[in-house]
Amino acid sequence: MPRSIVVRRSSIHGNGVFAARDLPKGAEVIEYRGRRLTHDEADDCHGGSVDSGHTFLFTLNEHYVIDANVGGNAARWLNHSCTPNCQAWLIEHPGGDPSRDRIMIETLRKVRGGEELTYDYGIILDEPHTTRLKRIWACRCGAQRCTGTILKPKRPRRESRA
Repeated sequence: MPRSIVVRRSSIHGNGVFAARDLPKGAEVIEYRGRRLTHDEADDCHGGSVDSGHTFLFTLNEHYVIDANVGGNAARWLNHSCTPNCQAWLIEHPGGDPSRDRIMIETLRKVRGGEELTYDYGIILDEPHTTRLKRIWACRCGAQRCTGTILKPKRPRRESRA
């Protein structure tokens, strides 16, 4: 079977992951891999700083984070988009061991060969989302309805009343 993805330079940011062939909706593309750390270990290793605007850390569950800086694979190069064509989903370990849970990236729709694969990072920071932080965590997806940041609101917006 031919490779389904390839890593190359992205117009969104740095490296990106691209479909090497047409992919159907619901296709499992790649597992997000890397070293497992507790949240405290991740804060100790990476300083817990929100000022970098760059991370290969993926929150696995309430106990663990995947650090793709160590033992990571091509999944770490998937970029964020406000209109993603993929999603990340949790596969819980059948024995209930949270350290063995996994993250899989799958397509949300049919993806054409050559198209960049993206997902919504869904980053929520504890601190206020200041103009400075929004600039640090800027989104470059180019979508028509781009929010300008990869940060998510801390609480859902209420619908306006007519």
